[in-house]
Amino acid sequence: EHGYNVIPVNPGLAKMDESVNGEKVYASLADIPVPIDMVDIFRRSEDAGGVVDEAIAVGAKSVWLQVGVINEAAAQRALDA
Repeated sequence: EHGYNVIPVNPGLAKMDESVNGEKVYASLADIPVPIDMVDIFRRSEDAGGVVDEAIAVGAKSVWLQVGVINEAAAQRALDA
């Protein structure tokens, strides 16, 4: 609608072959078959680090943590990448 292609990642929904807003749900960022510009993380602060590491591994251009999600170590890894 606004020029963005949002690809949902949720291991539980992916196992059930679900879709969200008409988009296939993937189990991990590594499973997405196209380049990733941004990863928007909707996880607890303590869980965000693993997603940041996965985003770095797939070459995502940026990472966004939702308001209130704070993981300083993960943020530094993202900045260093």
